[in-house]
Amino acid sequence: MFTDTDIQEDNLQLIRESVRDFAETHIRPYIMEWDEAQYFPIELMHKLGEQGYLGVLVPEEYQGSGLSYQAYITIIEEISKVDSSIGLSVAAHNSLCTGHIMGFGNEEQKRKYLPKLATGAWIGSWGLTEPNTGSDAARMKCVAIEDGDDYIINGTKNWITHGKSSNVTVVIARTGELLDSRGMTAFVVERGTEGFTAGKKENKLGMRASETAEMIFDNCRVPKSQILGAVGEGFIQSMKVLDGGRISIAALSLGIAKGSYEASVKYAKEREQFGQPIANFQGISFKLADMATKIQAAELLTRKSGYLKDNGEKVTQISAMAKYYASEICVQVATDAVQIHGGYGYTKDYPVEKFFRDSKLCTIGEGTSEIQKLVISRELLRE
Repeated sequence: MFTDTDIQEDNLQLIRESVRDFAETHIRPYIMEWDEAQYFPIELMHKLGEQGYLGVLVPEEYQGSGLSYQAYITIIEEISKVDSSIGLSVAAHNSLCTGHIMGFGNEEQKRKYLPKLATGAWIGSWGLTEPNTGSDAARMKCVAIEDGDDYIINGTKNWITHGKSSNVTVVIARTGELLDSRGMTAFVVERGTEGFTAGKKENKLGMRASETAEMIFDNCRVPKSQILGAVGEGFIQSMKVLDGGRISIAALSLGIAKGSYEASVKYAKEREQFGQPIANFQGISFKLADMATKIQAAELLTRKSGYLKDNGEKVTQISAMAKYYASEICVQVATDAVQIHGGYGYTKDYPVEKFFRDSKLCTIGEGTSEIQKLVISRELLRE
């Protein structure tokens, strides 16, 4: 596990090499096996936790790695260059469930849950989205009714990463009036709590080794001691959690784009047509030039977001910009990668086919591109 001495920028390369070695050994041999079977490798998540990759931002006092956002971006990027499904699961575990408890839990809650999450002993999930309330979260129908020293939760959450296999979840439920931004509350609910079950597991286009499932609450009784922060703060907390989460998706997008680009450069140098490598043809070399330029721009936005986050600055606008731009160019780069590979790019024998399928999720998850533009424009006009 890394220590706080690794926070320094000089050590980012050490972290990068360590993650790369881990991914080559423990992830690459199984990519297509997991993808074809939609298998979520829980045993791998435990190994990732042992390496400190599931508690990257968690302070050492809670058995986390205590690293910076720059290190976090590097870790997500390197994992995603090999298998973006695993990158997505690592990102969701770190920034959503673990991040929410770390940011808004009391000391007792932090000491109870963060060590288990940071070491990978437990897997976390986070429930905001519902079947009929994606971007429109303020209309959520999952409700929590006060009953003595408890709250009773009823409702369904969907599109939840690790919704079936997580040991603990942070769920946001309505405790006040509809459309009231202070009418929602965050609860920590452990698997095994009566009334908390998993529902349908989604059959997805991409990111197939990252589990996505429903979470169902049917008269689920949760003690008031499981509330994160104060009653009514759940939605406001969630928006702050998503500010950091968008940096995660930007890093995930960056990894997919770099993986697609590197595979394309390798193929273009090896593949010959008309007696020479296709990299010599302007149609291909210009595509590679465009891909490299877009990746550089996306990385600068993402790294700036991480820098500001590390320095305690507000990142609502910049993280939305990073997520928006990186996810969009991720799709573009993955699409060009398939084109460069030609017919081979359309087969599962080459990695770009999977990058192509996985890339689209980045423009949807944790706020669509349209929502990012809404966030950005609101912040601009507020200045």
